Amino acid sequence: MSVAQRFYGELFGWEFDAGPDQLGPYVRALRDGHPVAGLGEFASGVRGRPVSWLPYIATRDVDATAATIRECGGTVAVGPIEVERVGRLAIAADVNGAVFGLWQGGPRRSAPFYGPAGTPEWNELITADTSAVSKFYSNVLGYEAAPEPAQPEGLDYLTFRLDGRPTASVRGVGARSLPRDRGPHWLTYFSVPDVDEAVRDVGRLGGRALSEPEVSPFGRWAKVADPEGGIFAVIRPPGR
Repeated sequence: MSVAQRFYGELFGWEFDAGPDQLGPYVRALRDGHPVAGLGEFASGVRGRPVSWLPYIATRDVDATAATIRECGGTVAVGPIEVERVGRLAIAADVNGAVFGLWQGGPRRSAPFYGPAGTPEWNELITADTSAVSKFYSNVLGYEAAPEPAQPEGLDYLTFRLDGRPTASVRGVGARSLPRDRGPHWLTYFSVPDVDEAVRDVGRLGGRALSEPEVSPFGRWAKVADPEGGIFAVIRPPGR
């Protein structure tokens, strides 16, 4: 975990403090004093699992949501469990196997924080196709799934909205384009003031670029990996 702390500390300006004991070796990442992410270690003896970012989706009742996940064909691998002074959580997988977390906020819950660098801006589900999985998230979490009005014809891409507000997206890439070591997975986008500079910093700090910077309707972005292989994206949203 020290490798990740050095990397993300320099890249995003994160500071760290100790997390709840129930989560094992774990630290919270802070930006300007606001919690923005967490870093943990695999349990001893766990091998073959790729390092990855795990998005946590807010729910008012994690136990009821976990039950609905099972009813809709997903799986619940961890929990629901109570995490002292923080909240209640579970880790689950959708019908295609993409892993995500559920979080029912406790006393230390805080509102989302958006800053110039190192804050989560967006989460995108990368999967074979959007049809079955969009129905799953609609049934489980109440998302409304619809294509963007201006997107190119034939693109298998949907935006999830909750009460009319965009919250995440799902991109169908075809089964052959999914990485063999990850399969369907969630991709987290972190804000940066300059995407090209961030990509150079990733390489300087021991990571690597996985795509060239490009422009989308959501901002200029690039996909990268940290020194341990954890994949994420950096993005400068429009107007920042």
